[in-house]
Amino acid sequence: MRLGHDDRAVLVGGDAPVSVQSMTTTVTADVNATLQQIAELTASGCQIVRVAVPSADDAEALPEIARKSQIPVVADIHFQPRYVFAAIDAGCAAVRVNPGNIKAFDDKVAQIAKAAGEARVPIRIGVNAGSLDRRLLAKYGSATADALVESALWECSLFEEHGFRDLKISVKHHDPVVMIAAYRKLAAACDHPLHLGVTEAGPRFQGTVKSAVAFGALLAEGIGDTIRVSLSAPPAEEVKVGIAILEALGLRQRRLEIVSCPSCGRAQVDVYKLADEVTAGLDGLEVPLRVAVMGCVVNGPGEAREADLGVASGNGKGQIFVKGEVIATVPESKIVETLVENALRLAEEAAGDGRAPAGKPQIITDAPAPN
Repeated sequence: MRLGHDDRAVLVGGDAPVSVQSMTTTVTADVNATLQQIAELTASGCQIVRVAVPSADDAEALPEIARKSQIPVVADIHFQPRYVFAAIDAGCAAVRVNPGNIKAFDDKVAQIAKAAGEARVPIRIGVNAGSLDRRLLAKYGSATADALVESALWECSLFEEHGFRDLKISVKHHDPVVMIAAYRKLAAACDHPLHLGVTEAGPRFQGTVKSAVAFGALLAEGIGDTIRVSLSAPPAEEVKVGIAILEALGLRQRRLEIVSCPSCGRAQVDVYKLADEVTAGLDGLEVPLRVAVMGCVVNGPGEAREADLGVASGNGKGQIFVKGEVIATVPESKIVETLVENALRLAEEAAGDGRAPAGKPQIITDAPAPN
């Protein structure tokens, strides 16, 4: 699946890398505010952005937003099917529809399929536990995994009857256990690209944990093509968490990675403070770099030796390792300064000769060329 038709296009599904997306929190009709937030999301690493279209004013703003956004724009449609056509005409890269809360949606499928097919605009069938079709709620009693999957596959079948298969599916639930079960069933039942999400995941900490658990389980099984972390937090935080999840799974090139011990009675330095200061000192470093910040001599030397750069601390001093070799022993007060200096030197060397530091995981970065 290809979202967009120019150099901003993003491939989703097949062998394409898993992409990260988020959704604006602005009123879409406020074009300047929406474009500003899209720019912030783009800078944070977001690859696809969704905008809400609950009103005619929002629909009227779509052409300018779709034209000026640096990344593909997906129109999020609820309740009013006429906005689907407006989004297609506006040049949006894709349209998300929630069949459960669009009145007489099934009756509009033929028209939507024709319009989307002619414009080469993919459709995401977005099924949510909180807005499941009443017929399925009555049948299953609640938003079970089977109910979510049946809803999604039914709506897909209606499009497929009209020869339209450029579909992406999501079956979101606030409970990671139900969500995981639903996506597993869905992956076994169809070959459409899947958009992963734990809907209404909660505040930053809770939502991050839920999303990491659910996405990790599914992505490790090869299920999922694009993700959105839903947090009660600024959208850029969603992107940050999503990228971190992909990096942790080796599905995206890692940037800065801090390996630090949890501390214990053996620690002879304040590991929490040291790790925080090193992280702050290296904030914004884009070159993949693994830095070990260790507080004692049990695991410290081994972890520091395996990292690109590391310190094994104890007795008021730190042994500094670079690429497995001890290069210096410095007072505790100089550990952060020494690590930052050497990290920047390694980054400059890597940038200069086009290679990344050793110790990074296998990287998946290149999308296949479109057919």
